[in-house]
Amino acid sequence: MDYSNLYIFFSTLLAIFTTTTLAFIFSAYKSKSHEKSINLPPGSFGWPMIGETFAFLHNDHEKFVGDRMKKYSSKIFKTKILGERTVVLCGTAGHKFVASNEEKLFAAWRPHSMQKLFRSSYQKAASTIMPRQMEKHVSQAPGFLRAEALVGYVAAMDSIVLDHLKTHWDGKQVVEAHRLTQLLVLTLSAKFFMGLEDHCRIDKLVELMDTMMLALHTIPVNIPGTAFHRAMKAAPAAREIIQSFVKEKKEVMASTGNKMHDLLSYMITTPDPTGRFMPENEIADKIMGNVAASFNSPAMTTTFIVKFLGERPDIYDKVRIEQLEILKSKKSGEALNWEDMQKMKYSWNVALEAMRLIPPLQGTFREAATDFTYQGYTIPKGWKVYWTVSTTTMNPEYFPAPEEFDPTRFEKATPPPYTNIPFGSGPRICPGKDYARLQILSFMHHLVIRFKWELVNPNCKITGGMNPFPVDGLKVRLQAQPSQA
Repeated sequence: MDYSNLYIFFSTLLAIFTTTTLAFIFSAYKSKSHEKSINLPPGSFGWPMIGETFAFLHNDHEKFVGDRMKKYSSKIFKTKILGERTVVLCGTAGHKFVASNEEKLFAAWRPHSMQKLFRSSYQKAASTIMPRQMEKHVSQAPGFLRAEALVGYVAAMDSIVLDHLKTHWDGKQVVEAHRLTQLLVLTLSAKFFMGLEDHCRIDKLVELMDTMMLALHTIPVNIPGTAFHRAMKAAPAAREIIQSFVKEKKEVMASTGNKMHDLLSYMITTPDPTGRFMPENEIADKIMGNVAASFNSPAMTTTFIVKFLGERPDIYDKVRIEQLEILKSKKSGEALNWEDMQKMKYSWNVALEAMRLIPPLQGTFREAATDFTYQGYTIPKGWKVYWTVSTTTMNPEYFPAPEEFDPTRFEKATPPPYTNIPFGSGPRICPGKDYARLQILSFMHHLVIRFKWELVNPNCKITGGMNPFPVDGLKVRLQAQPSQA
């Protein structure tokens, strides 16, 4: 055995390890020294390593934030969550500050669990900061989520919703509404984003996406039995389904020469801002991100609309009256159109109120792109910034009797800016907000016309954390309704 070569190998390994360790220690020391020299916001980093992550993920979100606002400041406080030093900006001033300084002071940031779930083998490392140019290329692709395109979606969306209800709701005594709304929103996004109509693949994607959604905001420890471990097994399976469809679609487009009008076709045929055509695995990654974004929040909102209407027959009756008026104005079998959607004012107020009381996403993260000052405190570059909706949506100053479900509050007065922003605000406002509105209203229209329902489990447990959902599903007992009243 050549011991001299072995000695050289281990000496080199030790030198690399020592250099890396010293560099890390020096970087951490430099960072802490910088933090000691500036005026940081009040708050606590909690326990060593884990910080306040468990309370953030598992406690009632409004309570987590509210308790710290009372203890430290109603405007800003620091904490450590999901492995990151974080400042929480509260109230309308915090919302406005983030929205007004996108791309100046902030970059989009995803928790490490999301980075790992949506990172495929072609990416060498997780991207901490999301490139804005590439993000715009995908999310703002011309013609797909703008009003002129959405006008053409309505009839097809109406047909899919109606077919879904006939297949999965008609003739049933009890259904699990949460699972079925997940199926509906993914069926719609698969059709409009990918051109995918294969029900077997869609059913499998619903199952995999549901598993992944449970681990979007969690500690990314890949240990068997954990939600993150299950999600890490589901992610490559979902990616494989999508990538195989990308390959199929690419071949069909090449052999037939047919132009197809969906986001996937656009990504196949259009180069990115650098002039490069994306490979299939990268396209699959981008499509999976878009499908995930259009899956969780709309399904949550639709589920809770079903819940609130089941609890409040008086509000259900008003929604049904509005929808029957629209139905009466149409010929038998005529699909909904864009003008019909604009008439659903009360129904949309019901959706807004549902999103106010139980936001589908409790807040969002950014990363400080540079040191900045807010409310007299300095937030260091690299810290995470979190703004949360509960500091405004449950504030009686903006929404009297905030615990009550009252859709008429949006008729009485327009909420002040930055108080109820379920789709975000500023340059990073959700590009799919109008698409989500159409699918929610299409579903409400047909649901209330065809059914009345009562909740089988009215006291179902709703999780805390960033993505609330009914733990054991939302079971409803259906009663078929005549189409005219």
